[in-house]
Amino acid sequence: MQKSKLWTKDFLAVSLTSFFVFVIFYMLTVTLPLFATDELHASKQSLGLIVTIFLVSGIVFRPLAGKWMTTLGQKKVLLIGVFIFLIGSILYMNIHSLSALLLLRVLHGIGFGMSTTATGAIVANVIPEQRKGEGMGYYATFMNLAMVVGPFVGLTLTNTLGHTAVFTVAVVSSVLAVLCSLVLRVPEVQASSATNEIQPAKGLAAFFEYRSLPISVAGLVVAFSYASVISFVSIYAKEMGFTQASSFFFVVYAVCLLASRPFTGKWFDQYGENSVVYPSILSLAIGIFLLSQATTSWGFLLAGALIGLGFGTITSSFQSIAVKKASPHRRGVATATFFVFFDSGMGLGSFLLGILSTAAGYKGMYVSCSIVALLAIAVYLVLHGRKSQKQRIISQNESLGK
Repeated sequence: MQKSKLWTKDFLAVSLTSFFVFVIFYMLTVTLPLFATDELHASKQSLGLIVTIFLVSGIVFRPLAGKWMTTLGQKKVLLIGVFIFLIGSILYMNIHSLSALLLLRVLHGIGFGMSTTATGAIVANVIPEQRKGEGMGYYATFMNLAMVVGPFVGLTLTNTLGHTAVFTVAVVSSVLAVLCSLVLRVPEVQASSATNEIQPAKGLAAFFEYRSLPISVAGLVVAFSYASVISFVSIYAKEMGFTQASSFFFVVYAVCLLASRPFTGKWFDQYGENSVVYPSILSLAIGIFLLSQATTSWGFLLAGALIGLGFGTITSSFQSIAVKKASPHRRGVATATFFVFFDSGMGLGSFLLGILSTAAGYKGMYVSCSIVALLAIAVYLVLHGRKSQKQRIISQNESLGK
């Protein structure tokens, strides 16, 4: 019975660590474009680089972090990552040029990539096997809450107290992430089992989990479409006159997500991945399309509701699939593999969509991204969905035969 316990001290500690890191990520993602235009007089085309450079540096260090966890241990890699992240948060106080901001984003991205790869691997080992879908769903809820708290706090502070207040909150959240990491206890077997592996992985296999690649590619497509939301929704809202509603966009996002969370995680475990993934991608696509057509604050917030319901569920589902594909000692590498592709989609999307928004406007950009989200259904079907359905049918037949 003890093995099936989900809400342990370590589960809460790793979830809160992830929460505080992602609060900073989302808070700065939606406010730094405003900071860059207001204070640094950056051009519209360069705004996407603020997110892209951050994610690229994280992408480069994710496979390294996955490999280092097999030798140094998961907690050491986590602590190194959160301390680098803390240093980066402090340095925002002294930024006075776009070039300095972009350089800092490289450092901050390294800390982000290392710490989030480590938390994803640690939580996969903390959650009981029979509650993997449910546990990963609740873990993702902490990230989803960060997706709400970060933008809401960031935009509210930007509109009332200014950018310095935003950077101060980033420092405080980084300190809290460090404290949660310090109290987190990772059993030695999780860190040492990989080092005692009979045949250690070599070459690219040491950095990437091949069995997690199909779902990771599907994640890249979804993340590309979502980059239009996280990178440009604050600028789009300002352009459309939804400045006040923009602070509540991610609040509505979270309410809908949290309302569905008790059901989606259990459906994932009981009825299979496809029963959750297909409706979630469709919800994301419809939400992004409605965002392109919004003419009122209510329409803007309705889009946020559907996007939250879709994207928040997809993220936890895809990550669960990625770690389930890997053996226990390879979960760190599997987590790194998934987020390398996921962050690549987000970074590539932020860069290319910044160019597209200049040519077609934000409305045209969002219409295009809704189409990309629909294409993600086909990508998922081909790379994973059909195989998952076949395996489920086989399992059901075997259980009936018994």
